[in-house]
Amino acid sequence: MNVIRYGIVGCGSMGREHIENLYAMGGACVTALADTHAASRDSALALCRDAAQVFHHHRELLASGLCDAVVIATPNHTHIDMMRDALAQPDLHILVEKPLVTRMEDGLELLQRAQGRSGIVWVAQEYRYMPPVAEMIRIAHDGGVGRIQQVGIREHREPFYPKVGDWNRFSANTGGTLVEKCCHYFNLMDLILKEQPLRVFASGGQRVNHLDENYGGHRPDILDSAYVVVEYPSGARALLDLCMFAENSVDNEQIIVVGDEGKLESLLPSLTLRHGRREDWGRRQAWGQPSGTGKGVNVRRVWDTGIKYAGHHFGASYIEHQRFAAAIRDGRPAEIGLEEGLRAVATGLAAHRSIDEGRVVALAELLPAGW
Repeated sequence: MNVIRYGIVGCGSMGREHIENLYAMGGACVTALADTHAASRDSALALCRDAAQVFHHHRELLASGLCDAVVIATPNHTHIDMMRDALAQPDLHILVEKPLVTRMEDGLELLQRAQGRSGIVWVAQEYRYMPPVAEMIRIAHDGGVGRIQQVGIREHREPFYPKVGDWNRFSANTGGTLVEKCCHYFNLMDLILKEQPLRVFASGGQRVNHLDENYGGHRPDILDSAYVVVEYPSGARALLDLCMFAENSVDNEQIIVVGDEGKLESLLPSLTLRHGRREDWGRRQAWGQPSGTGKGVNVRRVWDTGIKYAGHHFGASYIEHQRFAAAIRDGRPAEIGLEEGLRAVATGLAAHRSIDEGRVVALAELLPAGW
């Protein structure tokens, strides 16, 4: 397949980001667009270099025969309907934005519907492809910090952006902030630790943002800050620290991996990677340099010069599209499949249940037996 024909379902900001990445990557053309919002369709069409056909409804796009692959970038709560229809075409390749779904029962239904298809289904979880994060994962998996004990992820940022119809102001539409915003972080934790989570304990709330907003008599109910602790079978732990009224940050995203032999830190947007090893570890089994000195810590900026479009995710979406296209051409499975995408949603839902009920929540409460 020399040129892959793409359809974009959902032409909002993320749908248009996908179009930019596809043209920067090459070997792709956008042949069809679908969105019920005319202004979004027009904005997406202006980016297209091909004679893309425009549809009001996604079913019209799917029935057109114009696409080898589709990108689904519609509001979270609509993914289930979009995916039901897309999965009905067995040869169609699908890249669906995170979160995969907002409810576990919907995700389990999609797993059943996807059985026996030849087209791949890839859940977009781009954070693993950000250059300093990808390098951090490589070093960690190569033993650069010994046995991994802790993963910490901090995002201190601005509030949610406005969306068409303000759909992202309500948990019924998003799945909740810890699903909508953070499922890719939970997926990243699992990837780094090479384990699947056992239980979650979380504390969070809606403290500052959107408190004075009113939409037809309905007030937003999305939380804006939380701490989430995730425990794994080996005893390793991960922590998410989220604050969405903390835009006065320099590096608003920090990912930390600590092993028994060293530590890694990835900082965004500075693209900084820090790596240090504990002095004399293995000989004395004791501490070496005092903390805070910075001695023995390698600091460097990490970038991938092959990235032709940085976009809003530091080139990660570009790399993800490259890998998605390569998997289509080579007949390989998706690197991030439906089950992995659903597990990340489950961790976010477990965190919300923990906040609501004030208790530790086991993932077994949400996942089917045998997972």
